[in-house]
Parts: sequence; C-alpha cells; structure tokens
Amino acid sequence: MSADVPIFVLDSFALLAYFEAEPAAARVKEVLVQAASGRATVVLSTVNFGEVVYITERERGLATAQTMIGALDQLPITLVDADRDLALAAAHVKAHHSVAYADAYAIALAEQNVGAVLTGDPEFKAVEHLVTVEWLPQRTPD
Repeated sequence: MSADVPIFVLDSFALLAYFEAEPAAARVKEVLVQAASGRATVVLSTVNFGEVVYITERERGLATAQTMIGALDQLPITLVDADRDLALAAAHVKAHHSVAYADAYAIALAEQNVGAVLTGDPEFKAVEHLVTVEWLPQRTPD
C-alpha cells in the first residue's frame, strides 16, 4: 500500500451504513470514490467482511446478503485475510480493551497499516489512543 495516500479501515458499522443508505453512507461513498481514483486506500479484514455478511443475512435474508457480497466485490476495497499475525494483533487488542472481537480486527488492521478506522461504533472510543478513528454520524432513532 502506498504511503502517499491515506489508508482507511472499514468496520461493519461503516459498510452497513453504506449499504443501508444511513447518514454515514455519504462519507463512506466519498472515501470509496477517492480509492477508485487512487487518492486513498480502503481495507477491510475478512473477519469484518464476515460480520457484515452474517448481519445482513440475519436481518434481511440470504438473497440480500448474496447481492450485497456481489456489490461489495465491485468496490475498491482491499480484503485482508485474517492471517496469524493479524489474529495475534487482534487478540492483543481484545485482551486489553473492551471491544468486540471483530472490532479488534479492524483496530489491529489500522495499527498494521497506520490507517484511520471509519466507524460510528461507540466501542472505538476505548481505543482512540491506539489508532486514528474518523467518526461517522449515527443514525437518528425513529
């Protein structure tokens, strides 16, 4: 990954907001447009990818999840496998911070790539001293 462009790490909050056209979708789209033109790099761990898929399937069904996977495959996102090094880094994050296990992967990926996590998930407040967090707007309650 080029050091010349900003690196953004997506978590499930960011991707679900994008696919569900929530308020945060505009910023996620902006980052994806930057990535498509080479002005940014966007990465996603396979663990966070799986989280987005299972949430979508659980809430909207298998067909919707499969459609979302197809759409995701077309986006300028580098999918990063959860190899041994990333798993150990995520385990270290989880051992010392009160965050979800999948979130620990996004945090570890941001640490490894010196990237900013794009999220609106309040759990990331606990790790702002470890990684840069770019806060996305929350959905307003109905």
